[in-house]
Amino acid sequence: GSPRWNAVMDELLKLDFTLSPTFHAYETSRDFMRMSRPEWHDEYTLPSLWRFYLPNRTNHGSFFYYWTTDDEVDWRDNYRLWMRFVNEYKNRGGRVGIGTDPGYLFNLYGFSFVREMELFREAGFHPLEVIRAATLKGAEALGMADKVGSIEPGKLADMVVVGENPVQNLKVLYGTGAVKLSDTNDVVRVGGIRYTIKDGIVYDAQKLLGDVRKIVRDTKDKEGYEIKPVGR
Repeated sequence: GSPRWNAVMDELLKLDFTLSPTFHAYETSRDFMRMSRPEWHDEYTLPSLWRFYLPNRTNHGSFFYYWTTDDEVDWRDNYRLWMRFVNEYKNRGGRVGIGTDPGYLFNLYGFSFVREMELFREAGFHPLEVIRAATLKGAEALGMADKVGSIEPGKLADMVVVGENPVQNLKVLYGTGAVKLSDTNDVVRVGGIRYTIKDGIVYDAQKLLGDVRKIVRDTKDKEGYEIKPVGR
């Protein structure tokens, strides 16, 4: 809310600037343990990518030589300000789209996009605003809103089909779905995208995930490599 804060925001709004904050790209900085142990790493992360993620003085984004509690606290405070700025920019009419910049800092392709949507929710976006940022606002930024970005007659049929309501819980968009306790007290998985439709062609999303799991499993077997907690 400082004069500089408002001056920067006013200038960006005047330029019709699009923000794509990629919150998830830096999330390891505020919670190293969480980011290094998501359940999908075991089945969907190739050994070569995992080795690239690990703390290393030569790899991009692998700067966690001795990451401390104070480092994470500083980054959480940075996120608080950063998210407030992005949400305010949206509320003042600015365009905000979702991107993830995966492939380093323990950010895994595909899964990182859904996590970015969750972080937009944390920043104060309504779930419908999150979905709009992930679809129409990105299309607008690319100058393609007349072709994609929303479900309308005349546009390309690019969409995903999921058996749960992502407005109620964005986690159902993960390939691994979301954990839920049933009415009979059983722990079950719900959600997970069932079909991906690209240019009107329907793909079985769960079969594609199975293909990825097999590629990762075969690579691990060939190399004799298993992903373990960092440092063990």
